Amino acid sequence: MQNNVLKGVVKKDKRTKNLCKRLCPHDIALVAHENLDAVAAQELAEKKIKAVLNVCDSFNGEYPVLGAQILINEGILLLDNIGMEIFDLIEEGNFIEIRRNAITCGGTILGRGRLITEQLVQDNMLLAEQNLQSQLDLFVENTLEYARREKSLLLGTLALPNIKTKMVGRHVLVVVRGKNYKQDLRTIQAYIREVRPVLIGVDGGADALCAMKLTPDLVIGDMDSIGDTTLKKAGEIIVHAYADGSAPGLARVSKLGLKAKIAPVPGTSEDLALLMAYENKALLIVVVGAHSNMTDFLEKGRKGMSSTFLVRLRVGERLVDARGLTHLYRSKIKWHYLSALLAAALFPIFIISAVSPLARHFFYLLSWKFSIY
Repeated sequence: MQNNVLKGVVKKDKRTKNLCKRLCPHDIALVAHENLDAVAAQELAEKKIKAVLNVCDSFNGEYPVLGAQILINEGILLLDNIGMEIFDLIEEGNFIEIRRNAITCGGTILGRGRLITEQLVQDNMLLAEQNLQSQLDLFVENTLEYARREKSLLLGTLALPNIKTKMVGRHVLVVVRGKNYKQDLRTIQAYIREVRPVLIGVDGGADALCAMKLTPDLVIGDMDSIGDTTLKKAGEIIVHAYADGSAPGLARVSKLGLKAKIAPVPGTSEDLALLMAYENKALLIVVVGAHSNMTDFLEKGRKGMSSTFLVRLRVGERLVDARGLTHLYRSKIKWHYLSALLAAALFPIFIISAVSPLARHFFYLLSWKFSIY
């Protein structure tokens, strides 16, 4: 940032995951994201933007939030607490300047914010660690309270829809839009290529599969963070519905001219995906991007993880995290790969021998020499 001035075109949205679909390199992102989580920050950073302006507090110290640190590590300026009035003043496509903590458009200062620095992030992490015990107490209490209501996930008979996708005795890969999910998915490419598991994309996780030129056999979710193109490619679609059977996401699917089934199951769409794989007799369930700890769930806006706790009890030993899979699974070098490589290496030699008299004479002398020994 030359002379402490950063300039660029603004794109804005109150939902960060929607904004990321429209961002281009060197844009400035205007968001309204309380406690900027790691997944959102990673997706912002992937767009190679210049700066993030946040209407809200990027970290309030209640629990460890990693989003700000991720942006700083990528060299992206973060200015937060700028206020909703600035969000309303700036139009998408406006060209603005950021001078230290001041936001300027057309020579007029629109407002100021808090410039996030490395030291500020470190101080906040210390505060969050001090508050962690009280947050853990509340989290456990909420988990136990909700577990009583959602115990049907463990003990009851679930009304899951019938599907055409066959999972009996097969590996099933469930991809969730969680921390490092794209990186973890790339890590297990050899496993996907060789084992050919059933592919389940949970909302935005299905987009990640398509980005790797893989077609989801099943897409599960409330349909709020998945692309139209991905939905059209999916083998089957299941809309996660509320307990009363209402499924707002169904309208979007129908508008695209696609068919879907609904599943009014408590918990998260991630939980539903694991239950679908388990109840359809999958041999092994591998999950990418799973939410598995308190910080993951607080970042997701949930006060407890009862449904995930109960589902994992039910699924049991069939469940493997993708990061653990890399230690359990090693790609096998198959003989037909080696033979193909050898043939490719020898092919030029045969061609040269066929067209070159000198080469033919050389091989004749070589064979004659070996024959006299």
